[in-house]
Amino acid sequence: MEGSGSLRRTALPMQQVEDPAEWTGAELAASDDWIFDLTESDVAELEAAVAGIDARGLDLLHVGVDEFSLGALEDKLSRVKAQVIDGRGLVLVRGLPVDRLGPEVTAKAFWGMGLRVGAPVSQNAMGHMMGHVIDLVGKDINNPKNRGYQTSAELHFHGDSCDVVALLCRNEAKSGGITKFVSSAAIHNEMLRRRPDLVEQLAGPWCRDRREEVPDGKNPWFVMPVFNYIDGHLVVAWQGTYIRSAQRFDGVPKFTDLQNQALTMLSELAEELCHGIQLRRGDTVFTHNHVILHARTEFEDYDEADRRR
Repeated sequence: MEGSGSLRRTALPMQQVEDPAEWTGAELAASDDWIFDLTESDVAELEAAVAGIDARGLDLLHVGVDEFSLGALEDKLSRVKAQVIDGRGLVLVRGLPVDRLGPEVTAKAFWGMGLRVGAPVSQNAMGHMMGHVIDLVGKDINNPKNRGYQTSAELHFHGDSCDVVALLCRNEAKSGGITKFVSSAAIHNEMLRRRPDLVEQLAGPWCRDRREEVPDGKNPWFVMPVFNYIDGHLVVAWQGTYIRSAQRFDGVPKFTDLQNQALTMLSELAEELCHGIQLRRGDTVFTHNHVILHARTEFEDYDEADRRR
């Protein structure tokens, strides 16, 4: 699959953004240029690379691109990266045989694919480099000590703090758990058409809850605009849940009426313009956080530990 063919143009405040990552859910559903399939030979390359690092006794944290050697698959993964960074901002890679590979080899293969898209970074305050999106605390996402990925509750649209998110589906939920994606560039442009005054609000400062992950000497919240225009690029930093929960802190200004309207409209546009996917076992998704938001519907897990999502 190749890029979408559109060109990214310099993004300027309060102007329509021209970007290949601007799409509607209907447009994405009608296209397959963002879907890549792993062939048997691709999987064999991943297995051989994993066997190579195992034979050398390498700790996964010390495995980079040079240590995780690939052949023809290198070209396909370079096209994946191009579509993520310079194309639609979203790629689905299908066909990793997680049942046959088992959890350890699967994790290492996932790591190796991710190395071709970006550099691994810590997932949380504990320094985890690879995290599990599983239900640890039930549906209580409103508890400020809980992180969204630790719950079975609905996760509203948001972007993470890294540049690219990589998600691998090892198990499907018993019910629910639809993953949704939306172009934040499309949200920006549609809001600019309907309510430019709210775009202006979202380009201003917004306080965000750190959710108990507070660096020494810092406030339990930090400030960042939602719509950012950086070096000619639109960068959308949206964590609506954490923006709202920051209101609990003394010193955080209460929302104005216009700010409330802006939050509501962004959430509504995200639902209006999104595309939902029921990820299958072995699916891997890469999303560019600067231009793509993701969400997940509430899910119910299986009782058996080895079938849990």
